[in-house]
Amino acid sequence: MTLNTFIRHCLGDTLDGLRDGLSHFSGPSRAAILFAMAPDAPAYVFDPQHLLSGHEPRLRELFLENREWRNRPPMRPGSLKFSHIMPEKNLQLTGLISYGGRSGAVYYQMWFTEHHPDMCSLGPTERWLEHAAWRFSHDMASESTLYTGISGGFLREYAAHAVRDDVVDRMNMILGWDTRLRIYPILDAVLELSRTREEGAWPRGELVFVEPHAIAQIPFLVHFSPSEQPALENIKHVRKLLAAVEQAGLKLISDGQSVAGIATENLPSFTITADFKGGHGFLRVVDDTVCSFADGTYQSTTRRANLVHLEEAFLESELNAEIGNTLFKIVAALVHQAVDQKHGATIVLDLNPTPIFISGQSFERPRDLRDPAILNLAKSLFRVDGALHIGADMHLHGFACLLDGRSFPGENRARGARYNSALRFTAEHDNVIVVVVSSDRPVSVIQAGIEVSAACQWKPVSHLILTPIPLEEWVRRNGD
Repeated sequence: MTLNTFIRHCLGDTLDGLRDGLSHFSGPSRAAILFAMAPDAPAYVFDPQHLLSGHEPRLRELFLENREWRNRPPMRPGSLKFSHIMPEKNLQLTGLISYGGRSGAVYYQMWFTEHHPDMCSLGPTERWLEHAAWRFSHDMASESTLYTGISGGFLREYAAHAVRDDVVDRMNMILGWDTRLRIYPILDAVLELSRTREEGAWPRGELVFVEPHAIAQIPFLVHFSPSEQPALENIKHVRKLLAAVEQAGLKLISDGQSVAGIATENLPSFTITADFKGGHGFLRVVDDTVCSFADGTYQSTTRRANLVHLEEAFLESELNAEIGNTLFKIVAALVHQAVDQKHGATIVLDLNPTPIFISGQSFERPRDLRDPAILNLAKSLFRVDGALHIGADMHLHGFACLLDGRSFPGENRARGARYNSALRFTAEHDNVIVVVVSSDRPVSVIQAGIEVSAACQWKPVSHLILTPIPLEEWVRRNGD
């Protein structure tokens, strides 16, 4: 079966929209699809940015050596062909999120994207892939004469819908289908509150949404009179009330339509919590964090410094595993505090047997960072201009250190002096890793004059240039 121009065009539009939307939600992301249009049709792979590279052996095993996936009878393309998809299991490929299904229009399809290490939850991204599968199936069922060309546009702007779909799925599992909570108004209100200041301050505190029938069971500290309960859509009023629950433990309670009062504990089994942290916040369903929000948008990030590259650098060094693990925890504690307090800082991790000399404020003797009191002291010294100097012995050797070095071609003039000083310093010193915390940028891990934590900005590839490849040919071409 040859793929016609219409199928290729639909795939390209859908994949472009999916990739763009997920990149805004989770950071630079790629996307790919494996599909077969009919039971006896060849399986194809469309992977413009090589997301599936390295997974050829597993895909060969699942789809070429094993024909079990073809044994399912095709769905009849009757009245359900526009909307009904039978889901397929996540393929559990390392580093990937996948979701697929079968429909009357597309016999089998499986969509893939990046599994970023700093995601609050996989749920919204899975719902995004599910919608991509639904859009492709719908377009194939509509055929070219009824094709609207809007699938890519839908998927670019799907963030709030993906969060809503995940929240609804969780809610239905706990409460069933008979619920009066409406999620879209809740999500809209959360975003509006997140960007509404009160006397110049961003909102802090927890706003908890519960089922209306559960309100009567809550032991309120303060229960507002029904006639005095502010409507949720009255953002200014609700924002003022949030100031009353900034203290830990206090929660503003809403039934999704109005604010009922303030409580602390013994809440219903199902809750949706918007936890405002100032310039950002987190959305939780019961105890699970679904996503974060900031700047009027929902995002998948945990908003914690991603130090996976530092962990990998320790594993590749000659450090003892136990020492490397302890050092990582020390650095993580320092970095997370700097990020939370939004101040720039620099850590020099000196892995040499004898620490190198760095100009700065030294001590009579190095201080052991495994001591909680010394670690707390280091957090305070972290705010002083200059770098902390930490050795492989897990001791603090100095602070307010100045990093010097000669200029070299790898510098980035778009970044500040702290970043470029780290590039120069590590370019001239072996066994040294520098962690740079910028007040307005992600954390950078720098080694040998290179930022090893730099995110790969995947460049979009026009689907007019590339085309789906038969799976057998793709495995042969990429697997050798």
